[in-house]
Amino acid sequence: MIDPRIYLASRSPRRRELLAQVGIRFDLLLFRASPREDAEVDETWLAGETPDDYVVRVARAKAVFGTGLLARRHLPARPVLAADTTLDLDGEVIGKPKDEADAAAILARLAGRSHRVLTAIAMADGNRLEHRLSASDVRFRSLSDDEIRRYVRSGEPMDKAGAYGIQGRAALFIDEIRGSHSGIVGLPLCDTALLLRDFGYPV
Repeated sequence: MIDPRIYLASRSPRRRELLAQVGIRFDLLLFRASPREDAEVDETWLAGETPDDYVVRVARAKAVFGTGLLARRHLPARPVLAADTTLDLDGEVIGKPKDEADAAAILARLAGRSHRVLTAIAMADGNRLEHRLSASDVRFRSLSDDEIRRYVRSGEPMDKAGAYGIQGRAALFIDEIRGSHSGIVGLPLCDTALLLRDFGYPV
């Protein structure tokens, strides 16, 4: 690869911070609308779809959509990295909360028990499309109604899958994790390095 740069197809500041943390050179590739509004990137949880299949499908669709944007915007051809994160609670996909009441209800369901955090990453270059899936187990301690209310009022849960950010105030709720901390944040760095290496990026 002559220019060791990639495109990151994500609005997440957390993913940008993680890539920068490990020295990956990238340019942002932003969709003009939310992916949920693009027919090419359907984030609807489909009937009969497992959480694992769901998050992989969405990440791969984002990467493919991103490569199409390169041609339409006359941008230099480089690999596009995309990601999607969701929670698996007893086989149910738990995404971002719709509003504060939904955030509080999600947190009440997570309190005192374990769930899985799934982050799929996908990379495409117009000829190839590859992905990796990171699955981590997270156990919350018991939470009081007042703790949940105060956390929701902070605004932190509103743009995060599962209504919490492990890198923020919700770290106080986490009793145990098994898996990738960076994957729970939104970009599993070990898996990302291996995927980049597959595409010739010097990691």
